[in-house]
Amino acid sequence: MAKQTKKQQTVAKLDGEKLYSVDEALATLREHKAKFDETVEVAMNLGVDPRHADQMVRGMVSLPSGTGKEVKVAVFAKGDNAEKALAAGADKVGAEDLMEDMQAGNLDYDRVIATPDMMGVVGRLGKVLGPKGLMPNPKLGTVTPNVEQAVKDAKGGQVEFRVEKQGIIHSGIGKLSFKDEDLKKNFKALTDAIVKAKPSGAKGKYVRKVTLTSSMGPGLKVSLEEVEGA
Repeated sequence: MAKQTKKQQTVAKLDGEKLYSVDEALATLREHKAKFDETVEVAMNLGVDPRHADQMVRGMVSLPSGTGKEVKVAVFAKGDNAEKALAAGADKVGAEDLMEDMQAGNLDYDRVIATPDMMGVVGRLGKVLGPKGLMPNPKLGTVTPNVEQAVKDAKGGQVEFRVEKQGIIHSGIGKLSFKDEDLKKNFKALTDAIVKAKPSGAKGKYVRKVTLTSSMGPGLKVSLEEVEGA
């Protein structure tokens, strides 16, 4: 059996059943931090079965303190809108040329945005963008005539959340180098948005478990009292 590192030994001593406040959880993650700037992540177990359309939980939320990571944005737009998207900081803007580029496998983007008139072109990329969760969607604000604002939102800390098959949502809320206050603001913004997005088909208890973790750190259960509406 491989010998445990000091870090693994200290993590193993943590009480797996303890419920932490957000402050306590962040302090504990800092005690076990790695040598690089880890991402702080929230996992929320929800009482939904996303295989049913009326139990799907999905949306966008702007994290007030940003994400701490560079977001690469591609925009499908022409003319004026293309110029506005570039001015707002889009990494790549195009039309049929961008579609061909993506079909060739160039998909190194975190967000894809399109103006409504470009959806005929974007629609041909369903099999390419769909599996990566990058397909522009009017409900998420990624199909919009206001591409300038959509690009600024994406670059400024807006994140998408989407429930996975097991009823769990995972999302980063910043870096461990952020101040506690900033991580707490992001935690609140994300959890509030997920609570507000409770679908009509959700039965029984909606928020069942909330966990805070970092890239290499332990998963710490957060008291549900820390989540409004849980």
